[in-house]
Amino acid sequence: MAKGIVSDTQVADYNRDGYVLVRGMLSTEEAGQLSRAAREDRVLDQKSFGKGDGEGGVIRLSLWNHPTDTIYGMIARSRSIVESAARLLEDEPYHYHSKMIMKDARVGGAWAWHQDYGYWYQNGVLEPRLTSAYIAVDRATRENGCLQVVRGSHRLGRIEHQLTGDQAGADPERMEQILQRYELVHVEMEPGDVLFFHANMLHRSDQNLSDEPRWSMICCYNAKSNDPYKESHHPRFTPLDVVPDDAILAAAERRFTGADATAWMDDAEDRSARGLVSS
Repeated sequence: MAKGIVSDTQVADYNRDGYVLVRGMLSTEEAGQLSRAAREDRVLDQKSFGKGDGEGGVIRLSLWNHPTDTIYGMIARSRSIVESAARLLEDEPYHYHSKMIMKDARVGGAWAWHQDYGYWYQNGVLEPRLTSAYIAVDRATRENGCLQVVRGSHRLGRIEHQLTGDQAGADPERMEQILQRYELVHVEMEPGDVLFFHANMLHRSDQNLSDEPRWSMICCYNAKSNDPYKESHHPRFTPLDVVPDDAILAAAERRFTGADATAWMDDAEDRSARGLVSS
């Protein structure tokens, strides 16, 4: 891994802004192997499902709850990323779930403005003490629908969400006022860059109308002390088997198999958005 655990300065940036972007956290070789593995992985493709964006577009993604011995699992369990999550959460992190977002050229849908805790609140996690490591598989630009964030919005607390297509979107009236007072940032990324962001940070992305794909992998972590009080479709505290960073390249040839079936989650099991009451 090109960059190690986040520094004190980066932790301070995260606490102030709700996110921190680590350029080149994965090496060029690691990012390249991740891209190749994902695009050649027929099971990953077969397990994907679509989420309508309410604008006529569809986001395609695959989602799994437990990290395996594949390159995806090694990244989620790698020492630098896990210990970075531990520093940001100030607690032992565990793997809440991971997903591959497949925003394909010309057809990749949008994500509505939302907070992840707007979804996960329904799952019995009492505090927004969760963080996500958003890993650029492809170059992310304004043209192909890069992530947009509202700097400092994690301090606003949980905002009411309602269904927008198949997605949960933040209250539009409140969003209009927030965008007048807070800074909107387009997070353009190169393959291997990693964005850590708070569960209450507002974020969205546009449809991909360009000729370039914009795939990304997101590893989500919950704090051990924030263990959900009830069962849901995402796991309760499960200790992570952390691996050295060099395990990423060693696992590059491994793919999901039938033996990994329990790791997957399909669209019918995802009750987060459907648990919302429209306001």
